[in-house]
Amino acid sequence: MIALSDVLTLGAILFSLSVLGIFINRKNIIILLMCVELMLLAVNLNFIAFSHFSGDIGGQIFVFFILTVAAAEAAIGLAILVVLFRNLSTINVSELDRLKG
Repeated sequence: MIALSDVLTLGAILFSLSVLGIFINRKNIIILLMCVELMLLAVNLNFIAFSHFSGDIGGQIFVFFILTVAAAEAAIGLAILVVLFRNLSTINVSELDRLKG
């Protein structure tokens, strides 16, 4: 049987890795989006763990709403990324200051 502390530790490790990825890599937009998605998945893991161990289904239902928002965020983020790449021929965050109007 997997204990609640084991699942919460895994969620904390995933969340820490995503925060670390955001702070270490501030150049590539794709990696930043992946780190944000990993953050949301770590939070979802905690919701599911608490929901399972408390016997309440509310946390698992809330995860569906978070996944819906994450899918919309990924779709819009990738669409913006395609437009930026077409205009600037790069996806580096440091070169986005040329978009100032």
